[in-house]
Amino acid sequence: MDPQFTDSERYFRAEKRVKEIKGFYIHLIVYCLIISAIIFINLRYTPQFHWFWFSALGWGLGLFFHWLGIFGFQLIGLGKDWEDRKIKEFMNKNNH
Repeated sequence: MDPQFTDSERYFRAEKRVKEIKGFYIHLIVYCLIISAIIFINLRYTPQFHWFWFSALGWGLGLFFHWLGIFGFQLIGLGKDWEDRKIKEFMNKNNH
């Protein structure tokens, strides 16, 4: 636990994080449902041209960046706490 934050601040941060993760999973579910419908419509009515790839890849790219914003930067050490850690690091350097 981080002693600089009160219990209510930690709760607020945790609640915000849970909402962000929930938002990503809702985005993922909607993507899967809508793209499935688009694929069905494409293959049912114009199977000679697979135009569903444009929607799947375009929206998929947006979904990837959403994932990156929620989970990805933490995997490479640039999570939401990275800024706080760097600020503390620079403040400590300036004090010495």
